[in-house]
Amino acid sequence: MKKLLIVESPAKIKTIAKFLGKEFRIMSTMGHIKDLPAKKTGVKINKTIDIEYVPLEGKESVIADICREAKNSDIIYLAPDPDREGEIIAWHVQQAIKEKVKSPKEMYRITFNEITKPAILQALKDVSSIDEKRVAAQQARRVLDRWVGYEVSPILWKKISKGLSAGRVQSVALRMICDREQAIRDFKPEEYWTIEADFGHNKDLIPTALTHIKDKKADIKNKKSADELVSAIPKESYIIDSITDKERKKNPYPPFMTSTLQQAAYNQLGFAVKKTMQLAQQLYEGIPLEDPTSPIALITYMRTDSLRISDTALDQVRSYIQKHIDKEYLPAKSQVYSASSKGKTQDAHEAIRPIDVTITPQHAKKYLDKDLGRLYELIWKRFVACQMKAAVYAQRSVVIIGGPFTFKITGSTLIFDGFLSVYKVTDEEEDKETKVKLPANLKEKDPVTLQKLDPKQHFTQPPARFTEASLVKNLEKEGIGRPSTYATILGTIRTRAYTTLDDKKRFVPTELGMTVTTMLVDNLPKIMDPKFTAHMETDLDKIEQGEMERDTLLREFYETFQKDLTHFRGTDGGKQPIRTNITCPSCNEGILVIRFGKAGEFLGCSRFPECSFTSNFKRNEQGDIELIKAETPALLEQTCPKCGKPLRQLKGKFGTFIACSGYPECKYIQQNKAGFTCPLCTKGDIVERSWRGGKFWGCSNYPKCKFAVFDPIEKIACPDCNWPFMIVKYSKDGKPSYVCANKECPSNKR
Repeated sequence: MKKLLIVESPAKIKTIAKFLGKEFRIMSTMGHIKDLPAKKTGVKINKTIDIEYVPLEGKESVIADICREAKNSDIIYLAPDPDREGEIIAWHVQQAIKEKVKSPKEMYRITFNEITKPAILQALKDVSSIDEKRVAAQQARRVLDRWVGYEVSPILWKKISKGLSAGRVQSVALRMICDREQAIRDFKPEEYWTIEADFGHNKDLIPTALTHIKDKKADIKNKKSADELVSAIPKESYIIDSITDKERKKNPYPPFMTSTLQQAAYNQLGFAVKKTMQLAQQLYEGIPLEDPTSPIALITYMRTDSLRISDTALDQVRSYIQKHIDKEYLPAKSQVYSASSKGKTQDAHEAIRPIDVTITPQHAKKYLDKDLGRLYELIWKRFVACQMKAAVYAQRSVVIIGGPFTFKITGSTLIFDGFLSVYKVTDEEEDKETKVKLPANLKEKDPVTLQKLDPKQHFTQPPARFTEASLVKNLEKEGIGRPSTYATILGTIRTRAYTTLDDKKRFVPTELGMTVTTMLVDNLPKIMDPKFTAHMETDLDKIEQGEMERDTLLREFYETFQKDLTHFRGTDGGKQPIRTNITCPSCNEGILVIRFGKAGEFLGCSRFPECSFTSNFKRNEQGDIELIKAETPALLEQTCPKCGKPLRQLKGKFGTFIACSGYPECKYIQQNKAGFTCPLCTKGDIVERSWRGGKFWGCSNYPKCKFAVFDPIEKIACPDCNWPFMIVKYSKDGKPSYVCANKECPSNKR
């Protein structure tokens, strides 16, 4: 009996194949196989809402191969990932093959949260059908995103600049970044002072801080008040008023779910969210350890908002703690955690954890790339630590009084490290008081002597800009997005011209990003409202749970959306430059306005074309515009290979590039080479080129040879035709797949 098992990623095939018999053929969809058409909306509102799907570019041969194999199979198992995106992939496969299979009744949906033999064999027993409700939820999300993207973006082209885009969730995330930046610009720092004091007790010093004056909280606004206190405090006599000793517990952190893994990997390892998910995908799908021919899955499914842990995993980790750490670190009962994220937790999933806790980081790192090893170690330690006892501190608070003044200090000493012996907290998480050591021989009513006063000036600080980690945390807090979408949201924000990163890798909105956001908030307030977006996420969850119909949600959204769009289209037409309050320094008549060109934003005179003054600019911390004087391109140490003159770095409409300083006599431009010759003409090099739509790879013999590739490429030889590279395609959730660029390749003919 022939059996066909269809998964998403080809990387899973080897891992799963070793668990199944020879009667199984395992194939991969290599991500999504169908989507809405690229050049039209693909959604029609009739009695029902009809959605048009077409094969993705390069996936016709994949679909044909699956159909051919399905036709000759007796039983078919649809096994894409256990989430909405995986469900729609399974549904698309089912739609493609249902007319070709021997018996549609012998087609089953299976899911598993870990790629292990027990999990796979159990999944083959617990067969089910496609979850139509989950499919409907994914369709609703996709249609909502398509409507916003395809109907709002053209209005932005008309009113601001061509090539701009809007997204239902991404634009709300961008608004968070812009609102935070505006709050920083509007922030007015306020002065305040603190007074620290060292008191002597025998030969020891007690560091304290002034907390109260006449039983009221010390609130020192300026230097004058601080100076008055510094004069008055030494005039009093001081005693220890109270000493309070108690134990304080620090409980272990829960195991990771998607959002917390992304945050911890960013804060502790410096990994971008996209990188974290790509590495986690590899750990989930399987990586060879001792046996290079046999991949082993190391973690459970990494797109989850659940903190549930299976009984089997709990038994294993508790046994490991008792045998390999210490039974003193094992609590009497296993720790149970509940997710606090908004929306309904997908409890069918587990938390992110190592599949086999006996595969320690020390062992795995021998075989893993450095970053894979670091991420696995983070996941392993967090999971083991979550089932250990709390850390215990001996905490001592000392209050010193004298006249109207009260000084206080609290210090802690770690007396049982508990889970901290495995999972070390970062400096941001560690309590400052644990760093304070207090003398042990103190007694209440003991006199102390003032040794030192240290008044310190402070200013209130503006809110911090978002990092990738803090933005994910805020999105989760507001209920915007879901585990499978965080990486996509951040990826879209990063790739658009709406934000940049400062020197601390924090999001800074560009002038274009601020302008687009302001325009969308003014004209489409509902879709730009975080609460409304969170409500939509909840409604999508309701569709998945069968509590709401897909078309009900879509019709309600579209009715309001169209009213706002009609108003948006009808507002002042044409591109409207943003006026500043700066007089043109060239003509002294016009006002400088912000315009948007292909190379980004710039200042220009409102009297153009009578005055052609332009300038780059930046905004200071207060948001005020400062003109940037054009710099002469710096000469580089490299010399031109054609004429020998120094090269220089220039900025053009497609970004920075390196060219000969002898221009126009020498027109040499340095090109980024892919490292192999053109497979078409076999003479030129494959080099990176630019055009108005971005960058692409083409032959250096252009225009004689017009070979071009507009997708990212990897220097991996095609196994079917031996072309020197493969095209990299990314699905909506960031999963990579590879397609041969050779149109004559057998893989593209099947």
